[in-house]
Amino acid sequence: MAGYSFSLIPHEVAKLKTDHRLIQTSIPAPGTAEVFERLDKVESRSMHGQLPLVWERAEDSSVYDIAGNRWIDFTSTIFVANVGHSNPRVTSAIKEALDHPLYSCYAYANPVRAKYLERLISFAGAPFEKAFLLSAGTEATEAALKLMRMHGQQTNKRRRGIICIENNWHGRTLGAQMMSSNLGQRAWIGYQDADIHHIPFPYPWQLEGRSGAEFLLQGLEALAAKGIDLSQDVCGFMLETFQGWGAVFYPKDYVQAIETVCRKNGILLAFDEMQAGFGRTGKKFGFQHYDVTPDLICTGKGMGGGVPLSGVIGRAKVMDLPDVGNMSSTHSANPLVCAAGLAVLEELESRNLVAEAERKGKLFREALETIQKRFPDRISWILGNGMIMAVLFQDPETGDADGPFTSRVAERCMQKGVLVVHTGRESIKLGPPLTITDEALIEGIAILAESIAEVAAE
Repeated sequence: MAGYSFSLIPHEVAKLKTDHRLIQTSIPAPGTAEVFERLDKVESRSMHGQLPLVWERAEDSSVYDIAGNRWIDFTSTIFVANVGHSNPRVTSAIKEALDHPLYSCYAYANPVRAKYLERLISFAGAPFEKAFLLSAGTEATEAALKLMRMHGQQTNKRRRGIICIENNWHGRTLGAQMMSSNLGQRAWIGYQDADIHHIPFPYPWQLEGRSGAEFLLQGLEALAAKGIDLSQDVCGFMLETFQGWGAVFYPKDYVQAIETVCRKNGILLAFDEMQAGFGRTGKKFGFQHYDVTPDLICTGKGMGGGVPLSGVIGRAKVMDLPDVGNMSSTHSANPLVCAAGLAVLEELESRNLVAEAERKGKLFREALETIQKRFPDRISWILGNGMIMAVLFQDPETGDADGPFTSRVAERCMQKGVLVVHTGRESIKLGPPLTITDEALIEGIAILAESIAEVAAE
């Protein structure tokens, strides 16, 4: 994470004990540095850069370190633990699967897979009819890329172009990074697919009075100026449901205008729902905030309750484009992950967690906006929906994005018993499990406010 380096030297902090937090040692806890040093010797540094905390266990909305300190978790690891860490229903399903002597069966059929896919399609609802299960989010976006281009092949497009949005993020494999627009992170590829195009993201601070539809039109006109004909040269439109780094949602009319363009020109509309799916935003899936109907959605993270499960869900005519055996994966749809995925759906529905995320999201936003009023010179934006929020920080003198200040706030929160997502830039992301109590949620936000005040005073 550029701009700030977290210290592994134990720092004396105030000891505390509440119903949701326990800090009883210096932070980072004694023994933390040793674990980091061991990892540094044997693990690629690409895995490093998170807050200096060694997780020992996690339950519901609490994370515990190797010294028994307890944090309110506003990360859900990385928006994975939607139904809570170590969810009892998911744990029970995994144990039951382990007791049955079948861990993996490749693409051979098994009853758990059939039951899970039936339940998944029912949960997703119309127009989704079929799914393809995978292990990681980047596999799902790669599969969607393949499906969109196969559709372009089937419909005799002149070129198989995919339109993506600048600064969206779709994963770390080749096709996924091509669709992402981080030039530095995809420099290793050595070239850019000439049929993957990027248009600007409609940040609220860049609209300058334009509607979302007008902003989209300008982006598409720029493509047309390069000789790209939507009806002949484009077969897919891929959107990250919201801009990940800052939980920035699109204007509704921007996405609705994209849907209109897609239907007019025979283009498939796909959403990358990795962070947004399975109740996170107060809807089953984040695209529902825009009142549009995609052809494909790419899912993962909260889908498996902590086990590696992802997928592409879509219309049957698109999902069946690959021939028999043309699209499978070694560990896809194994009985263990299907059992866990089924338990996640059962938990979401039995506890009404999607509606709960919407309700708690209103409390969340109201509390964060109160903090913004307290620090108007420091906080430029509060963004998000449901149980995914972001606080964007600025330099009070210049108004520029202030990444180092943000990192210090994240570190101070950790010292006080609250874990937030450290993005390495001007945003702190907040995404507790949907199961977090109102009391723990409000307590965590209060600690965020304390941390901002202390770091600002320094």
